[in-house]
Amino acid sequence: MTAIIIEDEILAVKHLRQILDETGGIRVVEELESISGAVEWFKENPQPDIIFMDIHLADGLAFEIFRHVNILCPVVFTTAYDEYALKAFKVNSIDYLLKPIEIDDVKNALQKLKNLTSAGSMQTALHNLINTFKNQTKYKTHFLLPVKGDKLIPVKADELACLYIDTGIVKALTFDNRILRFENNLEELAEMLNPDDFFRANRQYIISRKAVHDIDLWFNNRLSVNLKVPFSEKILISKARIGEFKAWFGA
Repeated sequence: MTAIIIEDEILAVKHLRQILDETGGIRVVEELESISGAVEWFKENPQPDIIFMDIHLADGLAFEIFRHVNILCPVVFTTAYDEYALKAFKVNSIDYLLKPIEIDDVKNALQKLKNLTSAGSMQTALHNLINTFKNQTKYKTHFLLPVKGDKLIPVKADELACLYIDTGIVKALTFDNRILRFENNLEELAEMLNPDDFFRANRQYIISRKAVHDIDLWFNNRLSVNLKVPFSEKILISKARIGEFKAWFGA
């Protein structure tokens, strides 16, 4: 069985390799320490039989890898999270090991993975684990935003009606009709905001569920969202995203 290790701590890699050597039957073909390095490796090499992947890497959360590469092989996640945080993940079929990892942890994980006999069940378990982790992620509830002069003002996420790009600048419209400027780009903000409360309508707009007043049927089978606060621009949802929008709004 071939394996790769995605881990940015040298001692953790050494420790895991020793355990895999003791377990037997596993050949580590590569060690990777970053999201960017892992993405490039997967694009250029066949996937191994198993991946041991730390959650927190130097350049971000390892789940970012799955946004760029279609991982088809089994994955065992490793983490320094405490036992309370792990309870939500133990119901999933793909294992989640608490550091420091022991040899029995790895043996149990390998046995569990052997029980997932089909690619479909593996992908379902992986999808469930990723979604569970994302649901546990702490989203931003407050921002400190610059205003004129040398001043920062606190703004709650639930004060934002929509975020949008205006001549290359990311701005937000609040429920009390203020226009605020963000230093983050829209992609970063989409990751920071709770997806239960905010929806990426298109490449230019993120809207708050609380801000939706009503929706017009638009030409070419699109939807036009009208906000509860005055806003002159059309916020259109493409035909391809209508189902996703309806599911989000009705959740």
